[in-house]
Amino acid sequence: MSSSGDGWYHEKESAWLYLQVAAVEPDPAIRTLFLKLAATADDQANKWLAAHPGSSTVFTPAPRARLVVLLARWLGPRNIRPVLAAMKMRGLSVYTSPKATVGHAMPISVAQVGERHSSIAGGNLRAGVFGANDGLVSNASLVLGVVGAGASDETVLMTAIAGLLAGALSMAAGEYVSVRSQRDMYEYQMELEREELAEYPEAEAEELALIYNARGIEMEQARNLSIALLANPKHALDVLAREELGLNPDDLGSPWGAAAFSFIAFACGAMLPLIPIFFEMGGGHLVAAVSGITLASLFAMGMALSLFTGRHALLGGLRMMAIGGGAGLIAYSVGRLLGSVVG
Repeated sequence: MSSSGDGWYHEKESAWLYLQVAAVEPDPAIRTLFLKLAATADDQANKWLAAHPGSSTVFTPAPRARLVVLLARWLGPRNIRPVLAAMKMRGLSVYTSPKATVGHAMPISVAQVGERHSSIAGGNLRAGVFGANDGLVSNASLVLGVVGAGASDETVLMTAIAGLLAGALSMAAGEYVSVRSQRDMYEYQMELEREELAEYPEAEAEELALIYNARGIEMEQARNLSIALLANPKHALDVLAREELGLNPDDLGSPWGAAAFSFIAFACGAMLPLIPIFFEMGGGHLVAAVSGITLASLFAMGMALSLFTGRHALLGGLRMMAIGGGAGLIAYSVGRLLGSVVG
């Protein structure tokens, strides 16, 4: 297809996707929203074609779009929201935003649009606890495994340091790629929104109104609200990112910052099982010391995680001890078995 028909094709693909996803969406209100957005996208395709006569009008869904539809059928649209956002589907905030009720008034400014979203500081703290827990369990299991296999003190130390570095670097690389990918998608989607807002401001306002209507606002009020929110060019893109794409720019963060945070969190947890090694403990004393430090740290982390889960702190600590302790016991047993076979 020639580039002159790209605009028409993308609108037709959007309309097709909305219809396919609506067919497997169990929520009637969300299904209706997608059907209306399909009609809007189809109307935009017709307007684009009228403005570019002679363009190609052959539409065949691309393999990527077909794969997304299969995922929606298998997993459900709600569970593949990031994939749908990458396919330029709008209205995804209905999955995460409250409907209009007495307790959840609709926003009247861009500041209120962002009030619903969670604190990035709280998310970082939670991620830090999980990262430290991963480092602790993985490196403690590694140390207990090689000790069980009968390795020398020098080998145990080198293995523990290698495990710390390998795990921390892997976590950092994974976080960098994850956050960088999110930012790339956000920047790409926002560039598309910027172009569409400049070319079709009325259509963008109507799409936003449909989203608010699906969340419980009368259509006329929803139209007035969307027009008011998009009237300020400085805030319009931010509103569209949150309400149409379901993206919160404040939660994207820095790829390098996320990588450094993950590296430090994992390394701090992985450092704890090394403490007895630095005191030159060996044999059964080393196993007891590593196990004790690991179990105590796991208990503390389990209690800390209860702040985010709302569960009982003591039960959270004991559960974390049981899970991490079980992993260490298995690693030590497998190490003993391999040591006896190889030795």
